[in-house]
Amino acid sequence: MRTVLTLAVGAAAAGAAAAYLNRNRKQVKRTTNTMKGAVHAVTPKFGSDDADDQTLADRVKSEIFRAPDAPKGGVSVDVQAGVAYLRGEVPDTQWVERFGTDARKVHGISGVKNLLHTPGTPTPEAEPRFLASEQFRS
Repeated sequence: MRTVLTLAVGAAAAGAAAAYLNRNRKQVKRTTNTMKGAVHAVTPKFGSDDADDQTLADRVKSEIFRAPDAPKGGVSVDVQAGVAYLRGEVPDTQWVERFGTDARKVHGISGVKNLLHTPGTPTPEAEPRFLASEQFRS
């Protein structure tokens, strides 16, 4: 009889301990989820379409210069009205193509003007830009 009573008390204690741990686990999970939600609410959204041109230029630079061997020194990135302008000199045509392709991957970039060139080749010319007042000159 004593053995049965000992087993019953042990089982009750184990059940109480399991219930306590389960309740605490649920509370920890609830608190963790609340904290994750709070962090998510204050984290900037990097994929939004309301990024200004400077922010887009920074994102393009991050994308195209991601490779450790990317030639960074001779390349400049400028974004105007969502269009990325890549200018400068890179060692070979593979980098010209790669930078153009990578710049197009950036969310918010509506176009890429790849004006990069290799050593010994002429600098590509961008489309001429003119002021609105020059449009109407005769």
